[in-house]
Amino acid sequence: MTKFILRRLLSFIPVFFIIVTMLFFLIRIAPGGPFQGGERAVPPEVLEKLRETYNLNAPLYRQYVDYLVDLAQGDLGPSMYQPSRTVTEWVQLRFPVSLELGFYALLVAMTLGFLAGITAALRPNTITDYVPMSFAMVGICIPNFVLGPVLVLIFALKLGWLPVAGWADPLDKVLPSLTLGTAYAAYVARLARGGMFEVLAQDFIRTARAKGLSETRVILRHALRGGVQPVIAFLGPAAAGLLTGSFVVEQIFQVPGLGKQFVDAAFNRDYTMLMGAVLVYAVLILCFNLVVDVIQAWLDPRVRYG
Repeated sequence: MTKFILRRLLSFIPVFFIIVTMLFFLIRIAPGGPFQGGERAVPPEVLEKLRETYNLNAPLYRQYVDYLVDLAQGDLGPSMYQPSRTVTEWVQLRFPVSLELGFYALLVAMTLGFLAGITAALRPNTITDYVPMSFAMVGICIPNFVLGPVLVLIFALKLGWLPVAGWADPLDKVLPSLTLGTAYAAYVARLARGGMFEVLAQDFIRTARAKGLSETRVILRHALRGGVQPVIAFLGPAAAGLLTGSFVVEQIFQVPGLGKQFVDAAFNRDYTMLMGAVLVYAVLILCFNLVVDVIQAWLDPRVRYG
């Protein structure tokens, strides 16, 4: 297992380098700049001074090398649009909110998805299978930028049970978490149903039942470990989707997280803030993938020996 983890960690190095390189050049190739157009328009002499301050007047390759050197030292640079704080300080301020939102959404997805999927797998082709799987299909089809306003309309404006937006009180976190987690609950439900349905048809399950084990023990002790493997494999992409999907949810519900900061930076062409936000998300997603790989290797030895 140690060798398996080391191989995975070493594979992250070229992946992270490719992400940094592609992101750096794509941002700078795009038309416009952080100090051009709209409210950011400045006189030419001030613009030249700003470009010099942020190293934008250097050749592109020189900017790239300087950024890699600073990044190796853990320096993400100053924010170009909000220079009162560095990018690192903005990340430290905003990212815990996004992480909290993603955690709540993951709880919603795993809880609802597992309950619906396992219930459907235990009684296939019955009403307890058709109903949750129908809701799962609806959840997959409705994007969060549609579901969010609908939930606000029903539970906030019509019924008055929950706040429209914000992140100060516990009730403020209900609608954003449901909006972000519902679609992934649908995926988890379908994967859990498929995995459990396949495992329950195996010979070792029939043997366990023939020995007189209770159905609860058969499910929890024997079937669940193999049945959840498709869901575990999905957790890596799901974590990535929850984090990137929070961009839209944070805008809808005015959640002061890193996703909202990223959207504002994109509109204002804040190069350093964009780079910092994406790299933080990239590192977190790589870590999630590592954890998922380790769990899969623990559940199935063929993964670590393959």
